[in-house]
Amino acid sequence: MKKFLLLALFAIISAVSVNAQKFALMDMEYVLKNIPAYERANEQLTQQSKRWQAEVDDLTVEAQNLYKKYQSESIFLSDEQRTKREQEILAKEKLASELKRKYFGPEGELYKKRESLMAPIQDEIYNAVKEICESKGYSAVVDRASAVSIIYASPKIDISNEVLAKLGYSN
Repeated sequence: MKKFLLLALFAIISAVSVNAQKFALMDMEYVLKNIPAYERANEQLTQQSKRWQAEVDDLTVEAQNLYKKYQSESIFLSDEQRTKREQEILAKEKLASELKRKYFGPEGELYKKRESLMAPIQDEIYNAVKEICESKGYSAVVDRASAVSIIYASPKIDISNEVLAKLGYSN
């Protein structure tokens, strides 16, 4: 019985080693940096983000100015006027906060814009990697840029330049 189990274990180990999987590495940062459409999309996002941030900052400054004015004049105001000014300030601060969430929140405009600009580029890269994997028999491709546990990898298995060439950006 022991011989049978030992033989079965040996057969399984042999089968696994015969069917070894091939892996490749790709540096996504390197690939993206060499795609002009990605750089243009990033620039668009930066410009739009700056415009939206300026809009939010303007509202915040308005709220701060209202508050400073309120502080300097609060002694001369009636209770009703104070309450009205406080509500005005709170409304302005709330508007700034809502605008910030609308533009920069998890489901905000910046997220949606980034998604719409980057999704086609990412899809192209994915399809190029998939084609390379199918043609060369790779079982998996690991992103070198985000894989913090890789201590060393042979440059022979890096397919970053192949992906760029497949996309039409030779390096």
